[in-house]
Amino acid sequence: AAAAPLPAVTVVGDAIPAPLAAGLGDPARGRAIVASRQRGLCLLCHTGPFPEERFQGNLAPDLAGAGTRWNAGQLRLRLVDPRRLNPDTIMPSYYRVDSLTRVGSAWAGKPALSAAEIEDVIAFLSTLRE
Repeated sequence: AAAAPLPAVTVVGDAIPAPLAAGLGDPARGRAIVASRQRGLCLLCHTGPFPEERFQGNLAPDLAGAGTRWNAGQLRLRLVDPRRLNPDTIMPSYYRVDSLTRVGSAWAGKPALSAAEIEDVIAFLSTLRE
């Protein structure tokens, strides 16, 4: 069965100001997603304040201080549609599903993370202050 279309998001400048899901994200769940080698896969490219995690990436910005550098809306756009900010980025879209190329058939038409998971990641990244 085809996945239901994702709700439209409104981009304002360099951000998506409105949350994708009702309620507040959970920072503990967000941290688990970011550190997971199966879900978020963030540490393949990013490094951050995860002393227990070995082999963190160095291809993308350090996540330490992310909550100081970007507000929730800016983080949301970076997760939903990073190519909107940098067309040459290697960062995948974690929520957008249209106009993507080289997507495995098991993931075609489905977001990598749910709206609630995106909000959890934002809640966690917002806690990372220098």
